[in-house]
Amino acid sequence: MTLSSLTRACLLLTASGALAAPPNIVLIMVDDLGPEWISSYGGEGIETPNIDKLAAGGMVFLNAYSMPQCTPTRVTLLTGQYPFRHGWTNHWDVPRWGAGCHFDPASNPSVARLLREAGYATAIAGKWQINDFRVQPGVLNEHGFDEWAVWTGGEGGNPASDRRYWDPYIYTSKSASRTYEGAFGPDIYNEFLIDFVERHKDGPMFLYYPMALTHGPLVATPHEPFAETRMERHKAMVRYTDYLVGRLVRALDDAGIRDNTIVIFTTDNGSSRGITGRMNGRAVQGGKGRLTENGPRQPFIANGPGLVPAGVTTEALTDFSDLLPTFCELSGAQVPEDFEVDGRSIADVLLGKRADGPRQWMLAMGFGPATLDDRGVRGVLDYAPRVIRDKRHKVHVHDGMVTEFYDLREDPWEERNLVGTAVSEHIRALAKLRLIVASMPERDARPRYVALPPQPWDRKRESVERR
Repeated sequence: MTLSSLTRACLLLTASGALAAPPNIVLIMVDDLGPEWISSYGGEGIETPNIDKLAAGGMVFLNAYSMPQCTPTRVTLLTGQYPFRHGWTNHWDVPRWGAGCHFDPASNPSVARLLREAGYATAIAGKWQINDFRVQPGVLNEHGFDEWAVWTGGEGGNPASDRRYWDPYIYTSKSASRTYEGAFGPDIYNEFLIDFVERHKDGPMFLYYPMALTHGPLVATPHEPFAETRMERHKAMVRYTDYLVGRLVRALDDAGIRDNTIVIFTTDNGSSRGITGRMNGRAVQGGKGRLTENGPRQPFIANGPGLVPAGVTTEALTDFSDLLPTFCELSGAQVPEDFEVDGRSIADVLLGKRADGPRQWMLAMGFGPATLDDRGVRGVLDYAPRVIRDKRHKVHVHDGMVTEFYDLREDPWEERNLVGTAVSEHIRALAKLRLIVASMPERDARPRYVALPPQPWDRKRESVERR
């Protein structure tokens, strides 16, 4: 941390160590992209200069976990709870599959709603996919967002809605869902946020930017219209992601609010399995949906000139359940007393007040699509497979039993299962992780929702069970 940045940080802190003014919070979450595609994380064959600039001027986390797939990750970051508690242990594509399932605002708090109650202007742009806007047109407001510009998700019975990129089908707080002919969806989401920043620069704001990029289908971008092969298009989409991140950060600079804004850049799960990159001299196959490190371990960068120390790389543990309590601590928002949060605030780590966080372990869990029974949508299993790890050791857990144990320092690619080890150091580490496993419920919760009325596109129980 330079002397000038330390001076600015001191000016923004009160004598008690609290922030003198609530910071703006910007959460950027790319869809389906592992750290092997970020050059500051050792990604090879790709350049991400704008993301790398955030890393160089901020804090880089080496041990950050999402969930291994879309729905569990999104519900976890919004609620601060693990999937075994909030119930979304598997993917459920609400607009396409329905079946009455939805992320119910009456049963689930969201970080956006808590921050809005604390005086923040709130906005979302990009991908939501856990409610159907045809059935619940006001649900984003109920979840705490003042304004939005989001791809609807692929809606059952509406082929136009499959488009998130070229000729996108987008729902906004000013307009019903429609096709934007000739437009590139990621530009619309980005421009919406830039406009929101300009209009709300005088007060605290929370921007949630779950990007549509880089999820399939793989497409050519405005900058590389002649990209043809899968890899050409994937790399073009990564580069366009980086470009859009740079545009938004420049908008914060132009608005004069960067010194009181914390930007977090991360991704929702690993890259698609059909995409292989290189990181630190080794090929890395996309791990979306997997519990090996290429599935849940994500890039996680925090940047805030004058707030977040620059040039720091940390081994502090964090997972996406930490986002809600962290943002609440930074903003002064209150978590409902009757709501059990699994996450731990890392605000002191982000602000440079502590070198390490409060976590001793982190967790990821979930795989594949959810299923239906006579009570509605539920996880495929009563106890979803999961992984738990500390800074060095990791266990894979099935049906409450540890089936795999790895020393990630010696074996970062999880190639030597040490279950049954006779090494005393490993025996102690395994015993500690088994105690954590034993502390978890024996049966995962079901998603909390009051079922919506039946719709023509609802997926039926029989078709799900045959998958």
